[in-house]
Amino acid sequence: MSWFWPEGMYTLLMIGVFAFAAFAWKLPIAVAMALAAISGALASGNGVPIRHLVEGEFGYIDTILIIATAMIFMKVIQRIGLLDSVAAWVIRRFRNYPVFLSLGIMFLIMVPGMITGSSTAAVLTTGALVAPVLIKLGVPVVKTAAAISMGALFGMIAPPISIPAMIIGAGVDIPYVGFGFPLLICTLPLAVICSLLLIYPYVRKERDEVALDAELTRMSGVALTPRLFLPVVVLVVLLGGERIFPHIWPSLGMPLDFLLASAAGLLSGSRWNPLETVTEAVDEALPVMGILMGVGMFIQIMTLTGVRGFVVVSALALPSWTLYLGIATSMPLFGAVSSFGSASVLGVPFLLALLGQNEIVVASALSLVASLGDLMPPTALAGIFAAQVVGEDNYFKVLRHCMFPAVLTAGWGIAVILMAKPLAKLIF
Repeated sequence: MSWFWPEGMYTLLMIGVFAFAAFAWKLPIAVAMALAAISGALASGNGVPIRHLVEGEFGYIDTILIIATAMIFMKVIQRIGLLDSVAAWVIRRFRNYPVFLSLGIMFLIMVPGMITGSSTAAVLTTGALVAPVLIKLGVPVVKTAAAISMGALFGMIAPPISIPAMIIGAGVDIPYVGFGFPLLICTLPLAVICSLLLIYPYVRKERDEVALDAELTRMSGVALTPRLFLPVVVLVVLLGGERIFPHIWPSLGMPLDFLLASAAGLLSGSRWNPLETVTEAVDEALPVMGILMGVGMFIQIMTLTGVRGFVVVSALALPSWTLYLGIATSMPLFGAVSSFGSASVLGVPFLLALLGQNEIVVASALSLVASLGDLMPPTALAGIFAAQVVGEDNYFKVLRHCMFPAVLTAGWGIAVILMAKPLAKLIF
């Protein structure tokens, strides 16, 4: 037991305090993580190290700024009517082509997650937007919620913004560069399969065209003029210019890019209240930003007390098959606390244990597996919010239909890790 003492005891204590605070006391995840960090510091004889807590709290400040500004951008394009009108156009354009319609709806669900890095944002924006349309297309209520949940998860991991991949990369000092294609390989095949499993079998059947037309008319209240796309065009130019012309294009940073693109919404021709929109966006982003602050404190105290090294060494000591099994099971289970916490606490040690592979591809695959935490009860953020969006009281009915796609997602994540070297040669 000498290998386990004392770092192993600190590990159990911190996880135990967190679980008790989150599940027994029903405290917010961020507060529970802060309490767990303080408990670990006290038990290790470090008292309450204010400097380390503050340093950890601001460890993910770049990611927090990206989430806040990306959420503002999403709210702007929602308020000007772009989301509703684009969704209505896609459904009208492909309503007689069920395969393309299924893929188009899944892509719409993913877009907010791709921009904000949050599955909750995807569920509550385009998920809520397409839910009544899917039901009117004949998709059962629980299958609709399941499709929204899975699409939100894949959107959270897909580029350009993948918060779990950023967290894992930051843990081993890998800059968030070159993740685009690996993240697409992780998410696009799964998105296609899930759209064909959950949406396509129903949209190819007969449906109530009158009810569908009424819903589409309600959604397309704003004409799709070129001015309406101005915020998106500005964002694409700012993000693309920095990558295509890195030597001559000014590096403004993602937060400023999102803010400038949001400001372009003032020229879209639609009337909206900027102060109200920004306030609502920041208010919805606060829980996610709080979780990242709690995760930062948790990781900082893990490093201070030696727990992080203990977890890394334990992961390195696992046989290869046990390591892959641990990735597929422990990361989603720990993600019931927070998929971001899973990416940080477990993703970093697992990446260090797999340093023989290509780190960017492996980090992308680990972030995919970590995202499944948003389907794990009791938190199950994606499942619970998706159930609320469609009016289903029992979110376990939704999770039951997510089970096979989730197993498929974990399996594909492990497969990408195993294929990391040949994939890296193909991509890079």
